[in-house]
Amino acid sequence: MNTPYQDAQRLGQSAVRTAILDHAIDLLVSEGPAALTMRRIATGIGASTKVLYTMFGGKEGLADALYREGFARLRRAQQQVPQAADPLTALNDLGAAYRVHALAEPAYYRVMFEQAVPGYRPGPEALAAADHAFDASVAAVSACIDAGVFAPGDAHEISKLLWAAAHGAVSLELAGHFPPESAARRFDALMAAVGQAFLADPDRAAHAPEQGQGRPA
Repeated sequence: MNTPYQDAQRLGQSAVRTAILDHAIDLLVSEGPAALTMRRIATGIGASTKVLYTMFGGKEGLADALYREGFARLRRAQQQVPQAADPLTALNDLGAAYRVHALAEPAYYRVMFEQAVPGYRPGPEALAAADHAFDASVAAVSACIDAGVFAPGDAHEISKLLWAAAHGAVSLELAGHFPPESAARRFDALMAAVGQAFLADPDRAAHAPEQGQGRPA
């Protein structure tokens, strides 16, 4: 029987990297940061430690790769959201996709936002890469401004504020403070309240909840 490393090798370097990172994140979740050693990871996927050191340079490089991978996956999830014709609906859809993705990838979410790897702090390049995960959101906010749905403003800053609200709600849900039966409703209510501050016509929000509008995210 082939090892996970051998299976990944047949698919190329990118698959090898993904197999290593996925095993590392599994170890981090199941056993804690002490288990995140190059030897444990290499043994778990059937590779040599030389492969890991060549690819990541060491534990710090591995932690950085996990951080970047989390945001790369978030960026892909955002880019895959179908483009709605209405700009506010498009922005709302991105917010919903953010929540769905975070719930589907809770381990990576914790690496991204909760300092799950002790001692690791993202550098300027990693932070810049993380920021690009929200390019689709910035573009959607710009579209809302251009269409007159949002009042004129800084699209990047508005996107950051909407992200802050979404992140807060999702983090509480992941921590168990928002139970499943109320989490989605609370997420929607929060995003509607925050988003209303940017609407050019606040009355639009009063007519839109049943159509899923008036809830920028």
